[in-house]
Amino acid sequence: MTASLDYTVVIPTTGRETLRPLLDTLLGGPGPQPAEILVVDDRPGGSDLDVPDGVRVLRSGGRGPAAARNLGWRTAKSEWIAFVDDDVVLAPDWPRQLEADLSALPPEVAASQGRITVPLPADRRPADDERSTAGLEHARWITADMAYRRSALVEAGGFDERFPRAFREDSDLALRVAEAGHRIDQGERLTTHPARRAGFFYSLKAQRGNADNALMRAKHGVLWRQRTGAGPGRLGLHALSTMAGLAALTLPLLRQRGKALLAAGVWAGLTAEFAGRRIAPGPRTPGEVARMVVTSALIPPAACYHRLRGEIAARRPRPPVAVLFDRDDTLIVDVPYLNDPDGVRPVPGAVELVRGLRARGIPVGVVSNQSGVAKGLITREQLDAVNARVKELFGPFGTWQVCVHDDGDGCACRKPAPGMVLRAAGELGVDPASCVVIGDTGADVDAALAAGARAVLVPTARTLEPEIARARRHAAVARDLSEALRVAGVAG
Repeated sequence: MTASLDYTVVIPTTGRETLRPLLDTLLGGPGPQPAEILVVDDRPGGSDLDVPDGVRVLRSGGRGPAAARNLGWRTAKSEWIAFVDDDVVLAPDWPRQLEADLSALPPEVAASQGRITVPLPADRRPADDERSTAGLEHARWITADMAYRRSALVEAGGFDERFPRAFREDSDLALRVAEAGHRIDQGERLTTHPARRAGFFYSLKAQRGNADNALMRAKHGVLWRQRTGAGPGRLGLHALSTMAGLAALTLPLLRQRGKALLAAGVWAGLTAEFAGRRIAPGPRTPGEVARMVVTSALIPPAACYHRLRGEIAARRPRPPVAVLFDRDDTLIVDVPYLNDPDGVRPVPGAVELVRGLRARGIPVGVVSNQSGVAKGLITREQLDAVNARVKELFGPFGTWQVCVHDDGDGCACRKPAPGMVLRAAGELGVDPASCVVIGDTGADVDAALAAGARAVLVPTARTLEPEIARARRHAAVARDLSEALRVAGVAG
């Protein structure tokens, strides 16, 4: 066992009161301390969070836990990223347990899942919402306590931010990591997830997750439930109940009362069976029974509505809302360490294509490595003059990100690091997942994927074959800039 475990803890939060005790446990527990604790405030706004010294707070703007976790791990620089939820209770020696789980893992293991325990009331049967939380004990890959190698997150592109809730986004990521040939192991560390009570219509609101199920099916096929251990679900019976209920309401208008009575019987039978199935294991108090009866009647149509909504959304094309270009050999012909504005020559057709995007209201930006400054081969003033000439020829860009560091400087901005892509998306006010990065090297592709953006590689004679092969697997490849925009879905 080694004491040099390199890990960062990422905690998305909506400001729960349980956050502070969680942080105190992390800071005070025996074992290797994290390189950093990143709390990602996912509230749309509000006051500052109460966090101890040494904890860094990021803001994700209320875009959901997937976006919050993406912001956290892309900010971190450590080998391992440990995700924990803000409402769990970690063991007092959780850092030491995490070290024991991670230190001996072979390279092919990309992630380690903690063991979740959900204490239930000892003096009564658990209510419906408590039983729902207890299901986490047997769930696969949940991020209540999940550690990933950062390299696996980069390769997979992180969490899919189309999952807006804390539901299925973790299973989707794990499936993509497994499909890339990696293994996910079960660790021995133990984390407690309290079973807290929820409101009367909690189970009805939870039906929004059917939209996420539709996205899982669209991404991973009809066997996604078997692959994730999610169970068969009840959508077929919900659909039958909903159709029966609609028939019972509409058939009398067509003077078919006999059929309407039959449909009403089917609806009543299915609703009673569903309610009884939910009431039987519960405390059976009057309030709980009333909640089960009411929501059992409302859940089937709600589930069908959200599933239909999700099926439509999952198949809707998602054109990027912003395009980020590499500069050299993408927008302008590459001249190594170009220091003279007179040497700027646009790639044929590039000016017209960029102006066309701008005319259609699509934000455009530049993300460019310029290590010549760090090497002393060009000055910052010369670089600025060259970039000014590019702007003169192409028109204004919504953001212009330049990294002047060299490979050994250890910065977070030089591609393939995601820093410039993340900053560009921030300046444009868009989600990184809504950006496409177009460039001519593997570093352009890797920077995009690390930031959660899409990428299109436009190879030149100097692009390496392994870079092209990797782009074909994880991004897209185009023959020229015009085809790249078509591939990205933004061609005019």
